[in-house]
Amino acid sequence: MTPEEIAKRYAAMLYSIDSIKEGMDTGDKDEETLDFVKRNVNHLEVMVAKDWWTTEDMTAVNKAIADGNAYLA
Repeated sequence: MTPEEIAKRYAAMLYSIDSIKEGMDTGDKDEETLDFVKRNVNHLEVMVAKDWWTTEDMTAVNKAIADGNAYLA
């Protein structure tokens, strides 16, 4: 992975963080909202496990995963 590719993947993760927050902020627990949050949490879980990250800060990513999973519980 080039630094540019890594930066692009990281930016996509930040978008998923925003999407999880957006879904949770609705307060809705309908099937559509839960699926939306779940898909974004799953994306982050897959991406954070990649071994090509360098110095990217995963604090917000890990928090979004935890918050999203708590919302889905």
